[in-house]
Amino acid sequence: MYWVYSALLAVGLLVSLPYWLLQAATKGKYRAGLAERLGRVPGRLRPSGQPVIWIHAVSVGEALAVSGLVAKIKRRWPQHRVLVSTTTDTGQKLARRRFGEDNVFYFPLDFGFAVRPYLRALRPELIVIAETEFWPNFLRLAAESGARIAVANGRISDRSERGYLRWRVFLRRILRRVDIFLAQSEEDRRRLVAIGAEAGRVRVSGNLKFDATLPPEPAIVGRLRQALQQEEAGPVLVCGSTADGEEQVLAESFAEVLASYPRAVMLLAPRHPERFSGVAQTLMQSGTPFMLRSHWNGEALAGKILLVDSIGELASLYGLGDLAFVGGSLVPRGGHNILEPALHGLPIVVGPHTENFRDVVGLFQRKDAVRVAEVGKLARIFLGLLADKSEREGLGRRAAETAAAEKGATQITMQALEALLAANSAAPAPEITRRESEQAASSS
Repeated sequence: MYWVYSALLAVGLLVSLPYWLLQAATKGKYRAGLAERLGRVPGRLRPSGQPVIWIHAVSVGEALAVSGLVAKIKRRWPQHRVLVSTTTDTGQKLARRRFGEDNVFYFPLDFGFAVRPYLRALRPELIVIAETEFWPNFLRLAAESGARIAVANGRISDRSERGYLRWRVFLRRILRRVDIFLAQSEEDRRRLVAIGAEAGRVRVSGNLKFDATLPPEPAIVGRLRQALQQEEAGPVLVCGSTADGEEQVLAESFAEVLASYPRAVMLLAPRHPERFSGVAQTLMQSGTPFMLRSHWNGEALAGKILLVDSIGELASLYGLGDLAFVGGSLVPRGGHNILEPALHGLPIVVGPHTENFRDVVGLFQRKDAVRVAEVGKLARIFLGLLADKSEREGLGRRAAETAAAEKGATQITMQALEALLAANSAAPAPEITRRESEQAASSS
C-alpha cells in the first residue's frame, strides 16, 4: 500500500513540477529549505545527546497555536531538546523568531529517503503534529522508529472531511500509527472517528489558540501608535489576513468610512507575502491613498491605507485598532483566526465564509461577540460600529471575555503528552543498527 502511495506521490510531483518551478522562478516560493525538504539534516540539528521532542506546525497559524505548548514542554522536560518543523516559508520565519534558529527546520517531503535521515539523526521520543497533517510514510516510519505520536489541536474542516471520507479505508490504517488525537471540539472528534481514527484514541482538548498570548510588541508598532496619537488620526480599522478579491471591497468600504471620518486610517495586512505587490496595484487602481509599511518613515497616516507588507506584526498591530476585520471570509476561503483581535478586546467583523473556524466563530456568535457581514453591507457595519461607542466597546469586551473563558487546552494537552512519554520510557527502545548510526552522524 505504501509503495503505491509513494509511486503516486512521485508521479504527482513530476506532473506538477512545471508549476513548482514557475512559482520558484516568479515568486521565490519553495526554494528555501529545499535540501532540508529532500532529507538533508542541517548541521544545526546535530545530535546533542538530549532526548528529542519533535513538534510539527505547518504554517504561521499552527506555529502561533503551539507557542504556549512549546514553552510548557520546555519547562516540564528541561532535559529534552524541543525541535519545530514547518512546511511554509512564512511559518519557518515565525518559528525561528519564536523558538530559535537552531531548533527549527523544514518538514521533509513524504518519501522514505527524505524522512528516514531525520528519524535516524533526531531519534525523537515524542512527535506532536499540530492540527491535521496525515502524511502516510512519515507516520509509518515515525511509529516504527519507536516515537510516540500525538495530533494536538486537531480539526477537520468541511472540505477536508469530504476528501478524507473518500479514502477512509486507506486512512484507517494510517491513523492507527497515531497514539492519541486531541480534537478542538466535539464535532472535530466526531469527524476524526468518521474518517478512520479509533474512537478510544480521540478526546476533546479544546483549542490551543485560546491559550495563546500576545507576542512582544515590535518597535514599529510603538512608532505607529505614537504617530497616530500625535496627528490625532483615527478611527483605525485593522484588516488582517485578507485574501485575493477582498482588498478591492475593503478599499471601497474605507472610502465610505472616509466620507464620515476623513482622518480614518486602515491597516491592511494581506495573508500571503507573494501578494503584496498585487495588492499594492489594486489599491493604486482604486484611487485610495496608501503607503507601504516597509517604506513608512513617519509620514502622515490620516485618511490613508497603510499596506502591511511585512510578516509577524499583525498580532500586535491589532492593538492599534478601533475595530478589526479578519479576512479570508468575504470570499470562499474559509476564514482565518479571530482570536488575535479578541485578545486585544477589539470588536471583530468577518465575512460569511468562516468554515475553517466554524466552532470558534459559532461560539463568538452565540456570545454576541462578532459581527458577520455580507460583501455589500461591510461599510454599513463599519460605520454603525464607529458611530455607536457603547456597542463597539461592548462587542470588543464580549470578544475578550469569550476568548478568556475558553482557555485550558494547553493543560489538557500536556496531561496527554505526559502519559505518552511515561508509556514510552517504560517500553524497550527500538534497536538501531551500526549502519543507521553512521548514516545519522554523516547526515548531520
